[in-house]
Amino acid sequence: MAYDTDLADRLRVELQQVGGVTEKKMFGGLAFHVGGNMAVPASGQGGLLVRCDPADTDRQVTGDGVTRMELRGREMDGWLRVAAGAASTDAAVQRWVDIGVGYAAGLPPKR
Repeated sequence: MAYDTDLADRLRVELQQVGGVTEKKMFGGLAFHVGGNMAVPASGQGGLLVRCDPADTDRQVTGDGVTRMELRGREMDGWLRVAAGAASTDAAVQRWVDIGVGYAAGLPPKR
C-alpha cells in the first residue's frame, strides 16, 4: 500500500506556515521533516506516524485509532501510529501536525 496522497496534501496545507519543512519519500510513505527531524509522515501503511515527546506517549495513545508505533515487534516511545479514521477531519490533522512539529522543532537541527 502506498501512502494516502490526499492525506499528504492535507498535511502540506497544515504545514504551509511552518519554516524549514522538507518532504522525503521513505519506506513507502512521505515524511515531513522540520529542521531535518522527522515530524509527521503519511505512512505507507495508511494513516499517519506522529513524533511526540517520549514522556507523553502514553497520554497520546487514546485507543481511538491511536497506538504506539511498532518497529520490528517493539513498541516505541515517542512515536504514534494514527489510523486514517483518527485523522479524518482538518482539526484532527492539525492536532497531529501540532504535536509532531512541536516536538521535532525542539530538537537540534540536522543537516
